[in-house]
Amino acid sequence: MGVLILLKGKNVAEQINDEISEKVEKLKKNGIIPTLVIMWAGEDTDTLYYISSIEKACISTGISLIKRNFHERIDQETFLNEFKAVNENPTINGIIVMRPLPPQINEGTIAEQIKPEKDIDCISPINIAKVFSGTGGGFAPCTAESVMEILKYYNVELKGKDVVVIGRSMVVGRPVAMMLLKQNATVTICHSKTKDLPNVARRADILVAALGKPNFINRNFIKKGAVVIDVGINELDNEIVGDVDFDDAVHMAGMITPVPGGVGLVTTGVLLRNVLKAVNLQKCY
Repeated sequence: MGVLILLKGKNVAEQINDEISEKVEKLKKNGIIPTLVIMWAGEDTDTLYYISSIEKACISTGISLIKRNFHERIDQETFLNEFKAVNENPTINGIIVMRPLPPQINEGTIAEQIKPEKDIDCISPINIAKVFSGTGGGFAPCTAESVMEILKYYNVELKGKDVVVIGRSMVVGRPVAMMLLKQNATVTICHSKTKDLPNVARRADILVAALGKPNFINRNFIKKGAVVIDVGINELDNEIVGDVDFDDAVHMAGMITPVPGGVGLVTTGVLLRNVLKAVNLQKCY
């Protein structure tokens, strides 16, 4: 058995956060305070956990954070009016509307109305189109970009490699596939209807698991020595686990991300880096 390399997100996140802190300090010396607004309705546990991690990172890097929490029964008109006020406020650089929203609020309306230059987690059709066209210049979904950051940090070669992405969501699966294609990987997207999924997955030099099923991926899905990127964050028996059964997968993988401690740690750093990118896009200089 070869030496297993653990792709720790902490190392990647620390590098990103150090760069952010340095840039924030320079901006503040010029009278610019990078500001992020998070809007959400209700008290979903996963949402609050993510917001808490963002808040800690904001404190660490010096980015200003405004939290706007609303009752889960808030009506659409009221929520949209609150959103419009933030969206039109020139002192706000980045906006995140935490999803899922309550059923009475149309998420599509938010996606259509958000200013692309403030849309730091890529829900605007304009930013999504830029990801899929490969033109760049906008924002990619933060989790998908975090996958790319980890591969880059650990010098994983993508050109000509066979990559299998399991999951086709607009948050991770589809956008990360487009980003991998841009780096000249050969990408296969799999999903719940894929026939003989383990056999397809075993062809991959790099396997990205983003299907949202705890411990679903085991050694039978993994080619010997493959790179395994586990995007999943699931609660199982009061523990946080990934989509990959880590203890089983390590018998085949050559490199693997842990959960927790992998992609999730990097996502927050990418999000805050996007706030600084938004400052630039808004020509705050």
